[in-house]
Amino acid sequence: MVSSIPKMGKEKMVPPWLKPMLKANYFVPCSFHFDLSKNECNYFCLDCMENAFCSFCLIHHRDHRVLQIRRSSYHDVVRVNEIQRHIDISSIQSYVINSAKIVFLNERPQPRPGKGTTYTCEVCARGLPGCFGFCSIGCKLNGMIAGDDDTELTFSLKGKNGKEIEDAYDSDEFPTPKKFPRSTVFNQFLDGSISGDEGGRSLSPPTPPLSSHRNCSRRKGIPHRSPF
Repeated sequence: MVSSIPKMGKEKMVPPWLKPMLKANYFVPCSFHFDLSKNECNYFCLDCMENAFCSFCLIHHRDHRVLQIRRSSYHDVVRVNEIQRHIDISSIQSYVINSAKIVFLNERPQPRPGKGTTYTCEVCARGLPGCFGFCSIGCKLNGMIAGDDDTELTFSLKGKNGKEIEDAYDSDEFPTPKKFPRSTVFNQFLDGSISGDEGGRSLSPPTPPLSSHRNCSRRKGIPHRSPF
């Protein structure tokens, strides 16, 4: 069955910042702060829609919607709880890496599906561990524009009454009890909860505090009399 939505009509359903985000060049030294350490470009501004930038450039995007891009096995990823505020990522396979749920930005083709693979990406044929249609945001975009027969594919979020909304930041229709501030990433950087050297390459949880030996209960030994 051929989709009844024209190709140009489907492209209009895609957020204008999505393609630039997928094509941006991440984890390269920032051209504006090349003389500073920890200057990897691992942020993308959804409002400016330009190239990636480093943590030192965040000051210029204080009131903008900013996403932090991370890396897993040399591939660019974004956390689910961050990207799902802006687009619908249903039908995209997610993964849990070091307790953080992520989705990949672009396709990761395989020479051949692994043994026992039941599900594969509809675009790049990569084997998937779950019943999902696509392995990445980029593959869902390509599958939607190419005229996939699933006419319900969309990146638009839906509000309380099923009405499509452009972004969870800008709408009161989003069915969540908490409204996220537009400068979430910027505020986290100022608070020190994310650091410039994270570079997106570590998704591990914080190191637990060392236990104090003073609080440990010790069993007393049997007393011994001193020799005469």
